Amino acid sequence: MQLTRTALALTAGALAPALLLATPALATAAPAKTSVTAPASATPGSDTENAAAIAKILADPASGKGVIRAANAALSGTPEDRVAFLTTGFAKAQDEDNRVAIGRILATTPATSKAVRREITKALDGTPADRAAFLKTGL
Repeated sequence: MQLTRTALALTAGALAPALLLATPALATAAPAKTSVTAPASATPGSDTENAAAIAKILADPASGKGVIRAANAALSGTPEDRVAFLTTGFAKAQDEDNRVAIGRILATTPATSKAVRREITKALDGTPADRAAFLKTGL
């Protein structure tokens, strides 16, 4: 039990500087800060509604570079491109931003312990939900 607490304390200590002193680009990639989500219904709205939903995503300061790039491409494209972005593209772009954020944590924290590296590797090899959970909790 003591070994587990020690490992947890070391992991938290190793991640704290990276998470607290993160650059704005890193902080924007965290899914917990994203307040705008794609519509929950599978039925796409009108093209105007879809464009407005994408504009809200673009206006969110928590949107990362991948989300911004994909949203701009959808707005510049056809109505079908906007529907595709809202149904699947937004989640894919958010996951891309999450991968970049996790990679930055790994690259900018040279004294990362084996336990932290193991958790980072598990997150990168896992599902999009695993990566989002890692960025939200650090574990």
